[in-house]
Amino acid sequence: MKRKYLYGLLPLLGTIFGLWYIFTATCDGIYTDYVRLVNSYLPDVWNPAAFFVPDVLTRIPVNYLGRILNVLFFGYNIMFDRVLGVLALGLSGLALGSYCSRRKISPGWFGALMIVLFSLNKWEMLVNGSGWAHFLSFACFYYHYEVMDRVWSGQEKKYDRIRLLLLPFFTTLLVAGPYCAIYSVTVILACGLMFLLKKDDSRNRWGLNGLCALIPLLLYLWSNAYAVEDHAAPATVPLLVQLRDTPGFFLRFFVKSFSSMVVGGEQAEEMFRTNAPYLILGFLVILLYLLALWVNLRYRLYEKTVLPVVLIVSGGLNHVLILLSRWIFLKENYGLSSRYALQFQSGILGILLTFALLSKQWKRKGKPILQIAAWGACALFLAGNCYTTYTEIKKAPYRRDNYEIRAELALNFETATDDQLRAGFEYRPTLADSGAKVRSALTILKENGYSVFRNDFKR
Repeated sequence: MKRKYLYGLLPLLGTIFGLWYIFTATCDGIYTDYVRLVNSYLPDVWNPAAFFVPDVLTRIPVNYLGRILNVLFFGYNIMFDRVLGVLALGLSGLALGSYCSRRKISPGWFGALMIVLFSLNKWEMLVNGSGWAHFLSFACFYYHYEVMDRVWSGQEKKYDRIRLLLLPFFTTLLVAGPYCAIYSVTVILACGLMFLLKKDDSRNRWGLNGLCALIPLLLYLWSNAYAVEDHAAPATVPLLVQLRDTPGFFLRFFVKSFSSMVVGGEQAEEMFRTNAPYLILGFLVILLYLLALWVNLRYRLYEKTVLPVVLIVSGGLNHVLILLSRWIFLKENYGLSSRYALQFQSGILGILLTFALLSKQWKRKGKPILQIAAWGACALFLAGNCYTTYTEIKKAPYRRDNYEIRAELALNFETATDDQLRAGFEYRPTLADSGAKVRSALTILKENGYSVFRNDFKR
């Protein structure tokens, strides 16, 4: 097989694996966020009043299109959303495959990247179909970074410069939603760096590209100003007060979040009984971040290709963002959640790409310590992610059992109590009206023959 086909084949195999997993671990039926979505947007998915609202950008406009297609062709089948999420993850693999093919990354290193990308450390996002647009947003991010790298390295394709102007508007305003913050900041920083490094007329191009990333970000922030925060958090004091009173909590939260990129949070909680293993792994991953940044600077890798350092910066900033936005729940392990693996893995991909690009150079120049560090990092991430994926595959049938029990409860919701609905559908169980909200959503589905109430529904 020619090597160039490998860069498309592995993402395809990863996508097939992801599809196998969601059909093994889940079945149709709403729960958690879907309760809110059904009550808010169904049955009239064409209702303009639901779309033309001031905070529409925070609701991710592409979701409206997905919801319309789901209702029209699939009777609001949650599996449709899950499939979209896996396919979008496959697009991320293709974007990275395009980069690795162009940069002639070895098959071994590319295989390692794909194992991390398609790891089941993000199982929670895969099974919760309401997050499919988040997978699509990261595919757009990686594609944008790849186009940016092509132009920077003098390997641009036709219309790449136009793509750089348009991609931030499409991605930020239609697809990314709250994920746009780190993406936009990362692109602006990258464009600023390239503006400073260029000494010819092309530097103005990078200034314009940075502006094109800033404008949609400002539009999103304007829309977000109209959003109403709706979450129950135990923190009742400002950030600085909490930081003064419990500085160790913030440090542990931050460091432990890095450990989740080696071993998934759920698996780690089953393995570790003290904080020490989390902190050791977390500090080790942070050291690998710093090493990858240092070698990018030391060997001036950014002058040839900016994508690795962009991914590293993006991953690191996401750890900071999760700390600043989720400390309010006052749980040290909150950053270990599978739902954040999609954001955090960008940094790991950047670390692996950095080592992949420099490993041959280190071998030629006799840098055994750096070679060992690169191979050790690769082995660490592969071992942890393979273990996480293995244990999640074993859990898949049990997860499906839970979905089937929930589907059965949905079919008999009229005879169930509010307490049973609150516990069974995991929708804001601390709120008094949780059960009533679930009942309302299931009533809408039954009246319209959607989801588990379709005639063709099979458990």
